[in-house]
Amino acid sequence: MLTPTYTLDILYEDQWITVVNKPSGLLVHPSWISHPDEPTLVGLLKERYPDQVVHTVHRLDRATSGVIVFARDKEVVKSLNTQFAEGAVKKTYLCVARGWTEDEGRIDYALKPIYDKFADPLADPDKAPKPAITHYKTLARVELPIAVGRYPVARYSLLKVQPETGRKHQIRRHMKHILHPLVGDTNHGEGRHNRLFREHFDCHRLLLMATELYCQHPVTKESLHLKAPLDSQMLSLFDRLGWGNVQLFEI
Repeated sequence: MLTPTYTLDILYEDQWITVVNKPSGLLVHPSWISHPDEPTLVGLLKERYPDQVVHTVHRLDRATSGVIVFARDKEVVKSLNTQFAEGAVKKTYLCVARGWTEDEGRIDYALKPIYDKFADPLADPDKAPKPAITHYKTLARVELPIAVGRYPVARYSLLKVQPETGRKHQIRRHMKHILHPLVGDTNHGEGRHNRLFREHFDCHRLLLMATELYCQHPVTKESLHLKAPLDSQMLSLFDRLGWGNVQLFEI
């Protein structure tokens, strides 16, 4: 199997920070689950800035695409970490979920930290759940004349999601909790619906995209509204689902 070739999609760049639109399938940094020669976003940034250390400020899962911020200075890292810790950074995601969701909702459901025996074998596998809150708004719905299981049709919703907290896989786990798992989620989703999108739409990815991020520039203090446009595959998929005219971004 050929390794995909990735290029950097820079959304914002100055001497202190770099903001990238990460593609789905690309790891942010090397991991025990990856091949030593597999490309990573940090590796691509090291090629761009060979004389600098690039610092990861927050994370995006491998399967998730969209906005991710990197710091190019240690003091900048501290400032951005403080903003994240105080909830001053606002992140918006788009996702596609199974079924027809409510018009809007607030999911308040504590989540246990995910234990990774390979990445952190000394961690306590039985840590207590931590508070986790996610807000969502339904932007569009669709009913497809395709049978899934005992149902003659398949229903899906396009959502704008804003996590108030930042637990691992929070959106994916919260959507599963309310019985509307994300399409393409191989860990928390539903295999029959994932297969439907593979077979009928040639879509082989998790339908979760980090599309917008609001923060204060750590040095200039200006307000930043960073947007990651959807790629051609997602735009084509949304057109086929009848969502081509849905307003996806805040103005």
